Amino acid sequence: MLTTSGAAALFSALPATAQTLAGGAGTISVRRTAGTEMFADQPALQWRPAGAPLDDAITLDPSRTYQEMLGFGGALTDASAYMINQLDAGAREKLMHELYHPSELGMGVTRICIGSSDFATRMYSYDEGEPDPELKRFSIDQDKQYILPQLRLARKLNPDLFLLASPWSPPGWMKASGTMLGGSLKPKNFGVYGRYLVKFLKAYEAEGVPVDAITSQNEVDTDQDARMPACVWAQEHEIVFVSQQLGPALAANNLKTKIWMLDHNWNLWGRVINSLEEPAFNKYIDGVAWHPYLGTIDAMSRVHDAFPDKHAYWTEGSFNSVGAFSAGGLAGGAPLASTDAPKREVLPPNVRIARGGALAAAAVRNWTRCFMLWNLVLDENGNPNIGPFVHARGTLTIDSKTREISRSTDYWVLKHYTHAARRGSKRFSSQGGGDAVAHAAFTQRDGTKVLVLSNVSAVDKPVQIRLGGVMTQLTVPAHSITNLSWV
Repeated sequence: MLTTSGAAALFSALPATAQTLAGGAGTISVRRTAGTEMFADQPALQWRPAGAPLDDAITLDPSRTYQEMLGFGGALTDASAYMINQLDAGAREKLMHELYHPSELGMGVTRICIGSSDFATRMYSYDEGEPDPELKRFSIDQDKQYILPQLRLARKLNPDLFLLASPWSPPGWMKASGTMLGGSLKPKNFGVYGRYLVKFLKAYEAEGVPVDAITSQNEVDTDQDARMPACVWAQEHEIVFVSQQLGPALAANNLKTKIWMLDHNWNLWGRVINSLEEPAFNKYIDGVAWHPYLGTIDAMSRVHDAFPDKHAYWTEGSFNSVGAFSAGGLAGGAPLASTDAPKREVLPPNVRIARGGALAAAAVRNWTRCFMLWNLVLDENGNPNIGPFVHARGTLTIDSKTREISRSTDYWVLKHYTHAARRGSKRFSSQGGGDAVAHAAFTQRDGTKVLVLSNVSAVDKPVQIRLGGVMTQLTVPAHSITNLSWV
């Protein structure tokens, strides 16, 4: 058996190029979620001179990089912020520290709602009532109660935090339906709605919470049968609104907020490509906001291949949005069908964690720069909720009576990836691994390298990692996620 001192001696004897690839110290830190252990420290590994490759070895090449990451996080809906606000001041600050401080969960991205979504204490916009084309009634007072204070604290805890804002519906008086429930925006109100969104961005900035990106609509292709705040946008209307109103309005007001299009499912990739072929629209679009509920994950790669300057962003869903998949497809980043998933499949927690890690790997291998879970916090019944979806669960649950906090399987998947892919890190090449072990690799801004391994099979798997002229080996437990990190 090779001792630590022996490994160090072998490492020092390696050519300089191999030492550079492996990292200065040759030590690999290990964190693992498996069985009852959650993101737990494991004995360190060592790089050693590369021997004969095993079948399905994973080969790393840090010189071959891909997208720069924004990070991983979730949605601070009105419902989530309300639940956090129910805690006493000490517990509330402790939970926010856990969620956002880099030493703990360290979320790098957060999605917020422009007005209410279906997960809110009540339905509201910032200018509800009789028509108000001059927006004299505009007010963000609802958000000042608990959303904005929590966002200010989040940014203090993590100055790198990236904020996305998405509207579920314009004010009812702007729409043909006359209500926030379903319907569509009247084209004659495109201009006033553009000014409405600018007022929102300026109001948040004045509160010390500048917004980094905005979508013009959450889920453009459905009005949810008028059961919740929603608004359907025809493709031509999205093009006209962004190119003639929202884009020019942001530029005229010197707002640096980026515009992400669509904010809906993978199956609409054809609409995305067709829209981006319009130059007047294309010039204002930074990237595409994707949801996983219909279509296949390779839609993000299809759009990237057609428009490589437009980024991909996963803006809603769960690490278990896809319940059934080919493990090999996940490891290699191949098509992954959400429509094949069994409805409400009940899986053991360790299986959900491993599959979630594999889905995250597939997402970044298909070019997404972030992954935003849906509600960060709900109560044990999936509330507050004014919409039709009654089986939702938060990434964390705060018991409405005892205030006890519990953490979902998504929380632990999230922790592996928030520590692996902080804002400004870059994905680099990782190839091989076979059908059972999904993987994604990142270089942090400080030079730290992180490889995330997700074993979706029901048996332990030996894994060999090869990096230039060195290698290491480990066994990853059945249904587990393992982070390897080195400098």
